[in-house]
Amino acid sequence: MVFRFILICLLGMPVSGWAAEATVLNMANTGWMLTATALVLFMTLPGLALFYGGLVRTKNVLSVFMQCFAITCVVSFLWIFFAYALAFGDGGGWNALIGGMDKFFFRGIGPDTLKGDIPETVFAMFQLTFAIITPALVVGGFAERMRFSAVMWFTVLWLTLVYVPLCHWVWGGGWLAAMGFMDFAGGSVVHINAGMAALVAALIMGKRRGFPTVMMSPHNMTMVFTGAAMLWVGWFGFNAGSALGANGSAGMTLLVTHMGAAAGSISWMVVEWVRHGKASVLGIVTGMVAGLGTVTPASGFIGPFGGMAIGLMAGVVCYFATQLVKRKFQIDDSLDVSPVHGVGGVMGTVLTGVFASPVLGGMGYPEGVNMVGQVWVQCIGAVATLVYSGVLTLIILKAIDALVGLRVTRDEETEGLDLVLHDERGYNID
Repeated sequence: MVFRFILICLLGMPVSGWAAEATVLNMANTGWMLTATALVLFMTLPGLALFYGGLVRTKNVLSVFMQCFAITCVVSFLWIFFAYALAFGDGGGWNALIGGMDKFFFRGIGPDTLKGDIPETVFAMFQLTFAIITPALVVGGFAERMRFSAVMWFTVLWLTLVYVPLCHWVWGGGWLAAMGFMDFAGGSVVHINAGMAALVAALIMGKRRGFPTVMMSPHNMTMVFTGAAMLWVGWFGFNAGSALGANGSAGMTLLVTHMGAAAGSISWMVVEWVRHGKASVLGIVTGMVAGLGTVTPASGFIGPFGGMAIGLMAGVVCYFATQLVKRKFQIDDSLDVSPVHGVGGVMGTVLTGVFASPVLGGMGYPEGVNMVGQVWVQCIGAVATLVYSGVLTLIILKAIDALVGLRVTRDEETEGLDLVLHDERGYNID
């Protein structure tokens, strides 16, 4: 510590952390961020792929794997070409809305370029994993019926026109950040955004053949459980990594995240047990995802009891939201993205303004802001995300449908996307 202080003084470098673009490399923070980055990518491949793959029917499992894998590759290219620059660059007079072009094709970013006290390459890669998992989550809204070419077009357009601007608004210095909007790890950017997009996609695509009269149970609950367990572990990188350092904030965030997952699992399990007389594995793992998604925006601003409270509420609210979407409104959001991620994201975003209060064990608000004021800002951010994501997703899907078509034919859907689109089977059992 003494040596570092002397070195900083000799070099005349600022010690203001993320407020400065140049400082001394912190190897401990860098090591943690490398680990967190790997954990978040692990959430998509293989975590989300296995979770979603097990939830669909046997004839469509490979289509889900393919979509998750291809989305990972396509988003990675776009991120290097222009998406990172637009999300986190300086947009000058347009900075409230979008970043600039100064870092297109990663210009000016090398091994020694720092973002705060970690390499900018590590920061960019960490943020890339968020950009990957968000459109991958949307897959759950149109699973088992969208053309693969349409999925690819949707990924390119949606990342560019929806994810990147929202990311800049919240984390890149845009207008929501300027308002003091609090989203520690993606309640709005990831979960509300993906949930709304999945809802719009489900409505535009229409129901799967036979829904809701034909049973469409998960084909492999062992696969679902395995993917869910990977998501839980990977989420520690997702949330605690957003502290951008190996510090007390990361430690508290990790604890809060775990409490949210455990509480969401318990409350969903209890509600299901009371209503149906049995607790299911599908229920408890879905409750885990609900708890994690809901606690995500608040995770770096609250204490463990706040995490438990948010998780408990998430399990109950998201359970009944799922019943409403599927049974009451009969919307075929195939893998429950909107009632779990969307509803949970909205609830967690708003509750961030409540449980960040020091009275409730939170870390407090920006200077001069009270609970009522912060809740109002959180509501503005949630509504803005819902409206922007919903409208742009609708436009994108309509455009793709006109150009290449969104949905496979009735016969192709009956046969299954694995054979029709990829000429393979997930299981070859003689």
